[in-house]
Amino acid sequence: MNTEQFLARYAAGVRCFREASLPSADLHGRDLPGIDLRGADLRGADFQMAVLRGAILARADLRRADLRGADLGGADLHGADLRGANLGEAALQGADLSGARMKKAILVGSDLGDAILGADLSEADMRRANLAGADLTGATLTNARLD
Repeated sequence: MNTEQFLARYAAGVRCFREASLPSADLHGRDLPGIDLRGADLRGADFQMAVLRGAILARADLRRADLRGADLGGADLHGADLRGANLGEAALQGADLSGARMKKAILVGSDLGDAILGADLSEADMRRANLAGADLTGATLTNARLD
């Protein structure tokens, strides 16, 4: 399925896209709240400024995805692969990132308030990120930038 087909199906009311293959999809600024993309291949996808509030992205492959400024509040990202993803200025309040692989992810200025961060955040850039109320139990922060 290509990006246009995906968006047409979403516009027709389909919300379940489990294990969809959409590498490098251009979803910049799209409004996709509550979408189910668990296990999907979203490597290198552009989700800049997209609304993914309450989305299910568990075990999705989001390596090197661009999620700058995206709204992922309350999203389920447990077990997702976000290595090298750019989540700068993203809203991740209350998101579940337990077990996510986030090595070298960029989280500069992101809002992680009340998020579950039991993830591999080694070498992640978390400067100016809001961690108020975040659960860091089980998180790996080796060489992460927190200043």
